[in-house]
Amino acid sequence: MTTRREHAEQLDAADQLAPLREQFQLPPNVVYLDGNSLGALVNQVPDRLADVVTRQWGDHLIRAWNEDAWWQAPIRIGDRIGKLLGAGPGQVVVGESTSIQFFQALTAAARLRSGRRLVLSDLNHFPTNRYLAASVARLLGLEILEVSADDLQAALREHGSDVCAISFGAVDFRTGALLDIPQITEAAHSQGALVVWDVCHAVGAVPLECDADQVDLAVGCTYKYLNGGPGSPAFLYAAARHHAALDLPLTGWHGHADPFGMTHAFEPAEGIAKARVGTLPMLSLLALDAALDVFDGVDLTAVQTKSQDLGDFFLECLADLLNTTPELGVVSPRRATRRGSQVTLSHPEASPVMAALIARGVIGDVRPPGLLRFGWNSLYIRYQDLLHAVEALETVLSEGEHRRPEHQVPRLVT
Repeated sequence: MTTRREHAEQLDAADQLAPLREQFQLPPNVVYLDGNSLGALVNQVPDRLADVVTRQWGDHLIRAWNEDAWWQAPIRIGDRIGKLLGAGPGQVVVGESTSIQFFQALTAAARLRSGRRLVLSDLNHFPTNRYLAASVARLLGLEILEVSADDLQAALREHGSDVCAISFGAVDFRTGALLDIPQITEAAHSQGALVVWDVCHAVGAVPLECDADQVDLAVGCTYKYLNGGPGSPAFLYAAARHHAALDLPLTGWHGHADPFGMTHAFEPAEGIAKARVGTLPMLSLLALDAALDVFDGVDLTAVQTKSQDLGDFFLECLADLLNTTPELGVVSPRRATRRGSQVTLSHPEASPVMAALIARGVIGDVRPPGLLRFGWNSLYIRYQDLLHAVEALETVLSEGEHRRPEHQVPRLVT
């Protein structure tokens, strides 16, 4: 009979994406299952940054904005991300944080449907999206109705003509549940509403088809599955059909039609360039550019398939532990096609359990109430890694390691 270890080794040997692991700097004796919070370092980033610092900034100084095309970088890199979004050129801009891009997108969507008073917002949205949606509502005199994905269709039928915008996350950050983007977008459009998608937990992990699915606006971060580095700038996608009427709340000088004209009045640039705001942290932006190289020639459908298979394998390895540990449960969808690149477990002592796992070299994170998140980037995670994580969890729970005093101290696990 084949052992779990032998099975994992066979699956890794057959993995066509396995060579990509060599493009990442992964510390030895660590299983990194927090790629849905911060991606691993791509090998070429340090050398690229060294060139940016020593040659571009060091030698070219201010000339680097022209000679090294710093000025064009937000749109150029936006187009690179656009390929991962299923978006044609000129519809994605990189800059600022996800929070700012979300504020931009939701305000613009509401303004495109002025006269309607209601925003339908994901009941399970990431907190900053909920906070910002409330802020947009206060600024524009709108109302917010929070609904789950399951209740969205009923809410649209009841409030249809009042709904200006709908805001949902493509993948639930807590459970890893993958929503049906084309279905929800079509339902919104049938009532004349626009949709703002948060694709932070989807881009780089699952294939997206923003153009084909008629997505209106989407925002996402670049430090998770895109491996851009801590705090790397976020992006905004706006469908070309909306560009002419797009009225963004933050109108900085980089988005001006003639930014160096230094005129008193704001005149928006054409296309997605109008969504630029101010001067970006170029080191972080160009580190992201280097990190994106790892996606060259990569089929995102193959990435998703591996992610689903990894999730199924993870759950198979957990089966015995789940049967013998009643306090441990599975929160994520069991069906692979309904998951992003993540499986979430529940446990009443989630924080100390994760602390004990991290002490054993298995890094995931926690979310309240009592959720253990295990997120993997299929470009560098192996089946053996997931087996090791399960074995570590088995040991932690059976030996009661999570009840040791050193694991009871609250810690920041983002």
